[in-house]
Amino acid sequence: MRVGIGSCISLSPIAAVRSATFQRFVQPSKTLIQSPPSTLPLRIMSQLSTSSPSPAEPKKPWLVVGLGNPGKKYQATRHNVGFEMVDAIAEAEGINITSVSFRALLGKGFIGDVPIMLAKPQTFMNASGESVGAIASYYKIPMKQVLVIYDDLDLPFAKMRLLPKGGHGGQNGMRSIIDHFKGSRDFPRLRIGIGRPPGKMDPVNFVLRPFTKQEREELNFTFQQGVEAVRILLLEGFNKSATFVNTPKPLEQFG
Repeated sequence: MRVGIGSCISLSPIAAVRSATFQRFVQPSKTLIQSPPSTLPLRIMSQLSTSSPSPAEPKKPWLVVGLGNPGKKYQATRHNVGFEMVDAIAEAEGINITSVSFRALLGKGFIGDVPIMLAKPQTFMNASGESVGAIASYYKIPMKQVLVIYDDLDLPFAKMRLLPKGGHGGQNGMRSIIDHFKGSRDFPRLRIGIGRPPGKMDPVNFVLRPFTKQEREELNFTFQQGVEAVRILLLEGFNKSATFVNTPKPLEQFG
């Protein structure tokens, strides 16, 4: 398996409003000075009530990254479940992953009122960090809002685990991302189990194998669960999402 990338300072509208409002209240006013003391509070309250409120700070987007390898050769293989999970999220939320930037396929949209970016790095697995690091840096996304989804040989097939941080566990895509985050491991990750290779099969060959029909059925259930987990993560927080993901559920719940 080949593995290899990718002013001037001006017053903001919010600051301008705040500055103008501040100046309006600190400048002496003849009307206010000449008014009887009893009318001062009413005049000030009137000015306060008619001034426009400052706009709320825009929410930082979440970056949800699925790891995999580009090209038809690798489609629907075990090493590409990260790509497939991101595709499932995109389909469920009506997000088109059509733009190409930072050596990745990108899609932008919302889950509820939370902005989200979906990314599928096209750098090949082992250089995923070149793409992910550039996206997170350019959009100034906090590391706690970078979710990486990838395959894991050490989890039973189709099982998932959501963790707030951790090492790469031998997964080269994660190794690359941690390197490009300057060694930081403090970002959440969703691991999807692909099982262990049978007998003495080389793991490199195993991760490039396609799924059986029965495995695909199990995996589709996992993708449904993963979509719901991401919704909970963005709208209700990490702890609730981790409880949802890491608590075993019967298949009938999503049937």
